[in-house]
Amino acid sequence: QLQLVESGGGLVQPGGSLRLSCTASGDTLDLYAIAWFRQAPGKEREGVATISRAGSFTNYAASVKGRFTISRDNAKNIAYLQMNRLEPEDTAVYFCAADFEGSALLRASVYDHWGQGTGVTVSS
Repeated sequence: QLQLVESGGGLVQPGGSLRLSCTASGDTLDLYAIAWFRQAPGKEREGVATISRAGSFTNYAASVKGRFTISRDNAKNIAYLQMNRLEPEDTAVYFCAADFEGSALLRASVYDHWGQGTGVTVSS
């Protein structure tokens, strides 16, 4: 059974950067498409970025395009979300998710494995 653990969250000033990691265990990550979602207080969960099994396809929400980069290292069983030029609106709990069907869609319903989340706060 695939398990996902996020790390790398924290407090950062506006304009700063963070890199989130999603470490997988229990299965090989290259069997899954991976996505990052986020949920801010009082808001619905939002798809942020997704990457296909081999990493050849990526997709981003309009709100983060050009600032965030999703990547993966299948040999290490880790996926990443590099977040640059962070804004207060990026404050949320960030979750990684895995889809065995490999759809790489930014839709939460297709993902059947989820991590516990890591908090990101962007504030001065």
